[in-house]
Amino acid sequence: MIKTAIIGASGYTGLELLRLLAGHPEAEVTAVTSRQLAGRKVVEVFPALSGPCGGLDGLVFEDPDPVALTRRASFFFTAVPHQTAMAVVPGLLAGGGKVVDLSADFRFRQAEVYEEWYVPHTARELMAEAVYGLPELYREQIRQARLVGNPGCYPTSVILAAAPLLKNNLVDPDAIISDSKSGVSGAGRGLSMTSQFCEIDDGLMAYKIGGVHRHTPEIEQELGQLAGRPLKISFTPHLVPLSRGILSTVYAPLKKELTPAELNQVYAEFYRDQKFVRVRKPGEQPHTLDVRGTNYCDLGPFVDRRTNRAIIVSVIDNLTRGASGQAVCNMNLMCGLPEETGLAGLGLRP
Repeated sequence: MIKTAIIGASGYTGLELLRLLAGHPEAEVTAVTSRQLAGRKVVEVFPALSGPCGGLDGLVFEDPDPVALTRRASFFFTAVPHQTAMAVVPGLLAGGGKVVDLSADFRFRQAEVYEEWYVPHTARELMAEAVYGLPELYREQIRQARLVGNPGCYPTSVILAAAPLLKNNLVDPDAIISDSKSGVSGAGRGLSMTSQFCEIDDGLMAYKIGGVHRHTPEIEQELGQLAGRPLKISFTPHLVPLSRGILSTVYAPLKKELTPAELNQVYAEFYRDQKFVRVRKPGEQPHTLDVRGTNYCDLGPFVDRRTNRAIIVSVIDNLTRGASGQAVCNMNLMCGLPEETGLAGLGLRP
């Protein structure tokens, strides 16, 4: 069994990790940390996790102590805010552990880019070692890694949508637009005026407009890798009255005319051997309910024949494929397990 610990387990990402790991046949959660909830039982805070099937009833939140944790676990999920992770991860690695970091601290190849959008980085030497944790693009590197930077939720949806277009040189890399909509759980469990019920229910709003969202450089980093050169994307996120789920619509002008069937075939071929990407048949529209609670990304490639533009609809669950499910998938790869281990569940619809 893989003895795992979750550092920062009191948020939605931590809750989702606990739910997935409780049903994982090869993993055991031996420690969970939360400064705010230290001393409280996990199942008191999250009653949904109680019961004999999960094996979590005895877990108690504790203060984080990286040195002590490395004696009780060999694999770590750091589900903490940016800047906090960079202070914790070096000690976990020094103690012989492997880490999937769910913050932004180890997603970037260049410290300068990270620092432009976030804060000064205190573990720069590890940034070059960390592998970006998108299995469809970096599976073999992830297998060999001891530190993986788990992708952000919006970037996961956008990168998977755009990858076949760029890899096959089908579109202008400098003219990609993504209109992305996320459920409220993406904002976390903390109090926020914009995520309160009366502010979000029965409404829709864009935010971080004009290329200022922190996921923008992460998307550009990975799409630039696929295109073979730097690029910029127009990315606008929206908040919608859902508890969980992301729908990204990616637009890009095609370099040549393609029929809808031809574009669909490009996607089907690109993702043919990928376990967690499902390409819909021509004309079928992805729905967030079809991926709710799963590690799947569903893609619907469309062609606007009038403007000769590719329109790709991408749906994921922001808490599962966009965070914790992808983190567990990365753990599986890093530990030599089939990547679908513990992640075989289908969508929760309705």
